Amino acid sequence: MTPSVPSSARIRIGSAPDSWGVWFPDDPQQVPWQRFLDEVAEAGYAWIELGPYGYLPTDPARLADETRGRGLTVSAGTVFTGLHHGPDVWDRTWAHVADIAALTRAMGAEHLVVIPSFWRDDKTGEVLEDRTLTPAQWRDLTAQTERLGREVRERFGLRIVVHPHADTHIDTEENVNRFLDATDPDLVSLCLDTGHYAYCGGDSVKLIETYGERIGYLHLKQVDPEILAAVVADEVPFGPAVARGVMCEPPGGVPALEPVLDAARALDVDLFAIVEQDMYPCPPDKPLPIARRTREFLRSCGRPGSPL
Repeated sequence: MTPSVPSSARIRIGSAPDSWGVWFPDDPQQVPWQRFLDEVAEAGYAWIELGPYGYLPTDPARLADETRGRGLTVSAGTVFTGLHHGPDVWDRTWAHVADIAALTRAMGAEHLVVIPSFWRDDKTGEVLEDRTLTPAQWRDLTAQTERLGREVRERFGLRIVVHPHADTHIDTEENVNRFLDATDPDLVSLCLDTGHYAYCGGDSVKLIETYGERIGYLHLKQVDPEILAAVVADEVPFGPAVARGVMCEPPGGVPALEPVLDAARALDVDLFAIVEQDMYPCPPDKPLPIARRTREFLRSCGRPGSPL
């Protein structure tokens, strides 16, 4: 029987530059960072991610002033890695990670989202390497990710959450399960992106129910099943797929987010659930109305005693 006493665990809803069409530190097709901060607060969100390093101010004092003045708090930073290449890439990886981790920590956040490198270019579709890792590459990936988790925790007090992502080697149910089974739960948690996992054929509710202790963070996203079917059939890379509109506004796609949030609540742990609707590039006036509607929809998914 389900306990009648409300859980004290919280799901904290936020959004990210990604939902404003921001993929790069500097790009003329993207909205200025001041507009993003103004609009994400106007849409009703209290939590944000840093997005690509350099898009938001990297001076902690200035960023703190800009976010605090809008009632915003940072939940996580994001880093990109190619750890399946083994120890040879460690120094280059750490140089990229350290600055972002330092800013993330300075902003009071506790999570660092780790995205694996793409096996094909997300714009041109050029194949950069084999889409299937060798056993040796899997060993390097898991060992180096554990090393990253340890170093980030010891040096910055952050917890890494690895983000399964389309067109990377951590994508499908098989590969996600393999990665989780081969890594230390004390060092490596998962950022479950519901859209990317559905894009790659996975079931988010099943993953939460099976590996609940490994879920450290959520990205809320949906895919349009009709566009996804065409993308898969045509072997379209992720970037052009986004331009086709494969990531869509909730609740118009899959997976249904209410069951995902119910499964997350059942874990009885505090979680961030950050909205990310990939739509690069997009007209500058497009994101805010979507963000407002999405925030209202997510409020409707809350429950008495545990609002979203």
